[in-house]
Amino acid sequence: MAGPCPVRQSGPDVSGARRHGGAGGQEKTVKYMILSYASQQDYDNMAGQPSGTPAWSPEDFAAMGAFMEEFNKSLEESGELVETRGLVAPVHTRRVGSQDGVIVVTDGPYAETQEVLAGYWIVECDSFDRATQIAARLGECPAPPQVAARAYADVRPLAESRSDLEF
Repeated sequence: MAGPCPVRQSGPDVSGARRHGGAGGQEKTVKYMILSYASQQDYDNMAGQPSGTPAWSPEDFAAMGAFMEEFNKSLEESGELVETRGLVAPVHTRRVGSQDGVIVVTDGPYAETQEVLAGYWIVECDSFDRATQIAARLGECPAPPQVAARAYADVRPLAESRSDLEF
């Protein structure tokens, strides 16, 4: 389970970045999406509602907000931030699917889903390593201990063309 302020960096070095040659043989940057996750319980706790774990204090929430503002500002200043958005609580989600050829709409949250996408950043930088370094900085985000202990983010390259999707 992840909290609203992810990331604990772990695992092997991921330096095998996909860099496409630009005009005149120059290397160009690649866009990466950094994904953070949370549960409905996390959203409830951030709103000050205890739900199995302690609620966030107003000070906790303010500290997270201040961190995120500074984090985003530093990415803007470096020219690496393309876009970032936080998502509203999963209770406001609708899942659209198909069952036996019939469209089925289910309101969230979903019993089978422990966590959902809580927000994302699209960054443009020189390498997978750099995108991973950016995501790892999210591990510095202030959060209650029970949230920080479970926090993580995923970093994925964005496909710019169909050829990027080939394996």
